[in-house]
Amino acid sequence: MRSEDRLRLTQELHLRLVDFWHDVDTNWGRNAADFYTEDGVFEASETTYSGREHIRKFYAYRLSRGARVAVHSVTNFRAEFVTADQAVSTWYLLLHAQDGEPVLPSAPPIQIALATDTSLRGPDGIWRYRHRKFETWFKGGVPTTTFRG
Repeated sequence: MRSEDRLRLTQELHLRLVDFWHDVDTNWGRNAADFYTEDGVFEASETTYSGREHIRKFYAYRLSRGARVAVHSVTNFRAEFVTADQAVSTWYLLLHAQDGEPVLPSAPPIQIALATDTSLRGPDGIWRYRHRKFETWFKGGVPTTTFRG
């Protein structure tokens, strides 16, 4: 793959990731499941959600819990392309989160994780997550949201 193509596709994937977390942090993840393939898998730190509808239920549960402020910061994004329509990307997640309304006290991240995504570009040209896995490296403070339904 030419470096110009890799750069363009990496930017597409990075933008998709930033848009995903923007939805989660500012819209309670109401559209988050749509970023996954129908059979997509999300391996969170404590639970695995399989299929778009299971992922949708997780974000609906998250919303039902009440006020929570979260900032999912992404850094060190990189992507490798298996084909022009399949990519594996890695990035670090720094999660700041706490139940309640802003303004909340500042604290260190409650989680720092290495994330690995396998993404597929559909016939519509949109990249979707086939598989996302968080490998937690640091954890502390406030618990992450977990849904066991």
